[in-house]
Amino acid sequence: MSARFAAPKGMNDILPAESHRWQGLERLLRGLSHAYGYREIRTPIPEATALFTRGLGEATDVVEKEMFSWEDQGGDRLTLRPEGTAPTVRAYVEHRLDAQEPVSKLYYIGPMFRRERPQRGRYRQFHQWGAELIGAEEPAADAEVIALLVTALRQLRAEGVRVLLNSIGDDACRPAYREELQRFLRGRLDRLCEASRARVETNPMRVLDCKVPGCIEATADAPRMIDRLCEPCAAHFAELRRLLDLLGVEVAIDPRLVRGFDYYTRTAFEVQMAYEGAQNAVAGGGRYDRLVEELGGAPTPALGFAVGLERLLALVPADLFAAPAAAVFVAAVGARARDLALPLVDRLRRQGVAAEFALAGRGQSGAPSLKSQLRRADRSGAPRAVILDDRDIERGVAILRDLAMSRQEEVPLADLEPRLAALLAPRA
Repeated sequence: MSARFAAPKGMNDILPAESHRWQGLERLLRGLSHAYGYREIRTPIPEATALFTRGLGEATDVVEKEMFSWEDQGGDRLTLRPEGTAPTVRAYVEHRLDAQEPVSKLYYIGPMFRRERPQRGRYRQFHQWGAELIGAEEPAADAEVIALLVTALRQLRAEGVRVLLNSIGDDACRPAYREELQRFLRGRLDRLCEASRARVETNPMRVLDCKVPGCIEATADAPRMIDRLCEPCAAHFAELRRLLDLLGVEVAIDPRLVRGFDYYTRTAFEVQMAYEGAQNAVAGGGRYDRLVEELGGAPTPALGFAVGLERLLALVPADLFAAPAAAVFVAAVGARARDLALPLVDRLRRQGVAAEFALAGRGQSGAPSLKSQLRRADRSGAPRAVILDDRDIERGVAILRDLAMSRQEEVPLADLEPRLAALLAPRA
């Protein structure tokens, strides 16, 4: 017996029974992105490893444990992209998009890769929709980005949505807070989990994000960045909250909310939704005013978000995106009928009509029976079927059948295509 293969661990096939939901979701997200003025960018799946070690920070979990990296035949270190922001900013800098327009609004939809422990909603190959607004520092930019995300979730009829908001300061006020937080955490090392103890010296704010109950309890009274913002950061945050209120976007302030990568500054936000009885993050983002400069560009304010599509699809109503159905099914009985049917189906398809034609299946000798073809017609979802039979063709007619109403009529062959065109034309 020949060897049988399976998809790599944590990487899944998207089969035809499910792919229509992906297509519907992507259509909605693309349309909404365009409505908000964002244009698509597509970056390579592998990027230079240094892009992520420099952009994300070497003390992050992604860089330390989760990247798929290798050295190619030429000695270059490459990594399958674990996220979309750093590649988007790399392309922005490389192609001088700042010289083309003062503000760049970009979005992407595509696969990302992290070597995590696979579990439901978290895979080693996963997909994200992300939006990046580069070149604007006023709070209105933050409000627009958050509004785009919230509008998408509303249009997806997602329930139980919570928007969490925080400010994590900037280079003017965060260093002093970081030292204060480190002093606090050093006094409670014995109460922290192993991962959090390691972060105290390298990335102390991430300790506040730890979900281990002991760490949550040990840091319940930790100093809060939101209480130590410099005047510009505090003013930015206050104006953002005012603008979100104007837009009708309800938020909950969460002083413990931080982002996992080093490039974030000021605004941090997360969207949580009910998932198997608990609130789980499906989207996150924030402002990253230092990243463009860090990757070789001029100092440039920027912000964005990313959404996990697998988690999103698990939360939106199953009936939101209907499976595609054929508009007409053409069944043929007899050699002459099949010679008429195939060109008819081809002409309909070239006109943009979803037309189906029954080919012989595995194990069938000759053309399938009419009964078999009509069963396929029912499964196709087509509301109508054309039945061509050699005996009817001798009389110059075809059968036009309404599959939903179980009614049929004879139509002269010469009138068949005009009749179909009238039936299948979009209604005004």
